[in-house]
Amino acid sequence: MKAMVINKYGKHPLQLTDMPEPEVGDYDVLAEIHAASINPIDFKVRDGKVRMLLKYDMPLVLGNDFSGIVIKSGNKVTKFKVGDEIYGRPSKNRIGTFAEYISIHEDDIALKPENLSFEEAASIPLVGLTSYQALHDILQLSAGQKVLIQAGAGGVGTFAIQLAKAMGVYVATTTSEAGAKLVESLGADQIINYRTEQFDQVLQDYDGVFDTIGGETLEKAFKTVKSGGQIVSVSGLPNARFGEEFGSGFIKTNLFRLITRKLTKLENKYNVKYNFLFMKPSGRQLEIISELIESGKIKPVIDQIFPFVEAQKAMEYSESGRAKGKIILKIK
Repeated sequence: MKAMVINKYGKHPLQLTDMPEPEVGDYDVLAEIHAASINPIDFKVRDGKVRMLLKYDMPLVLGNDFSGIVIKSGNKVTKFKVGDEIYGRPSKNRIGTFAEYISIHEDDIALKPENLSFEEAASIPLVGLTSYQALHDILQLSAGQKVLIQAGAGGVGTFAIQLAKAMGVYVATTTSEAGAKLVESLGADQIINYRTEQFDQVLQDYDGVFDTIGGETLEKAFKTVKSGGQIVSVSGLPNARFGEEFGSGFIKTNLFRLITRKLTKLENKYNVKYNFLFMKPSGRQLEIISELIESGKIKPVIDQIFPFVEAQKAMEYSESGRAKGKIILKIK
């Protein structure tokens, strides 16, 4: 099969090459991939920034979510059959959606929403699961509460705003002037232009923050959350609490404790809990997301669709930070 791979870590161009067709286990399906999406985790994997958490053999096929059609199923698969249109996010040790085929566990996929094209469906799994686990599982937001969602016009932000509104939550978000109309159309209640306003000077007493930026932006977020609230980040550093839950072992967990000392001090100062999110695949949660999409409560937001052979160009465009919504690779 054709696949886009890296041969070593670093900012090297993707290489289109021939790879063996994936093996299919008893509980796996073999999917013909029709579309995949570009996500920030793809750059982090490529650059070796997640080696503390994940180790990969080279050459490595990149790509973390997809849509496609089941063309073969394992002997013990019960949830899907050949011909089913599916979408999903593979487990972290089985990534590789920038390819013509993928073998994936049946628990990590769901039927594609009937009202979406393959390209639209491919935009959903990673950002959808990330948003759901951040807002529902960790922050446990309920109707009437308030959340700040950073970078509302980005791939995660555009989904998270819609999910939060479907949950009945008041949403503030940060964006540039160019993204203001988009986030307003998605339901954002308060829009902060990060070029002209400091969100930590405008917002206060929020129940939670969903951080997608990290760094100084994450540190400022503590000022906006009320005592007893929470922050969840996909771009900050993993802390010791995450290391223990992730099973990172004694040495790595203590290293996480060391490198997040500043965040721990902020937790204690403001009585706000900090959570690092490393999203987990879940076909069950994708089913919930499909219901929200099919009912019209959430719609995909796509910036641009690139042909498979232009995967490197798509990666470069995504890294530029100019995209509003998701960037898609059309593979089939």
